[in-house]
Amino acid sequence: MKAIALTEFGEPDVLSQQELDDPLVGPDRVLVETRAAGVNPVDWKIRRGYLRGAFPHHTPLISGWDVSGVVRAVGPAVTQYKPGDEVVGYVREDHVQNGTYAELVAAPERTLAHKPSSVDFTRAAGLPLAGLTALQMLRSVDADSGDVVLVHAASGGVGHLAVQIARALGAERVIGTASERNHDFLRELGAEPVTYGPGLPERVAEVVGGDGKIDAAVDMAGGTALSETPGMLRDSTRHASVEEPDTVLGQGGHYVFVRPDAGELNWLGGLIDRGELRVEVQRSFPLHEAARAHELLEEGHVRGKLVLTVE
Repeated sequence: MKAIALTEFGEPDVLSQQELDDPLVGPDRVLVETRAAGVNPVDWKIRRGYLRGAFPHHTPLISGWDVSGVVRAVGPAVTQYKPGDEVVGYVREDHVQNGTYAELVAAPERTLAHKPSSVDFTRAAGLPLAGLTALQMLRSVDADSGDVVLVHAASGGVGHLAVQIARALGAERVIGTASERNHDFLRELGAEPVTYGPGLPERVAEVVGGDGKIDAAVDMAGGTALSETPGMLRDSTRHASVEEPDTVLGQGGHYVFVRPDAGELNWLGGLIDRGELRVEVQRSFPLHEAARAHELLEEGHVRGKLVLTVE
């Protein structure tokens, strides 16, 4: 099969298209013919070697954790899927090697869900990691009916989904931080936009009104945004971040490193099919242009998601 893999860590040019052996279909594995693979910030962090202290890495290393595609074959212990089914998955395991930037992916059954029927494979591939991250963060802070929720970096891959999922969970209001060029986009999603940067707490308080406090917050930015978050909350423990674990845990908040969850992924797919969740794909690239997708993602300021397509 064709796959985008690396044998050393570094700049985007370490990614190359290679001919590798087709993956093995173990007893609880589902062999997926890839139609699209989502591109996430963790992908370029792995490419640079930043996660070597957290997971064993083996080369040749195929990048990617998000996939959408069609089931080709299943192992004898698989009960939920059959050949021909359309699926999505957040295919993360406890070591880093067999990713999703490939024509074929052998995914553990527990990492997959049925593809939302109302969207194409490209949009579906943008859902798993980002959608699960957003949902698990919001659940960690008990985002619920009537809450005012703050979403940092609200126009990005996780953020734009967190805005919509917070509303689906019953939030009364969602405040989203973003650059001014993305404010109209956030309004379309149901958020009240606030420009990030110096003076953020005061701007949030002005938008919220009353005592100026929010009920819960989720952070994808880190840095000053994270350090200022507890002071904006009624209960300083109701905030979560995917950045700076020592900082957020020291504040009494929650650090979230997304985990595969088939039930949650199916729930998110249901939101899509009911028209309650939209996956924004800023741009798609053919598989062989994975390095270009990494370059664009590392530059920052991507609205929504980047996706690789497999023909």
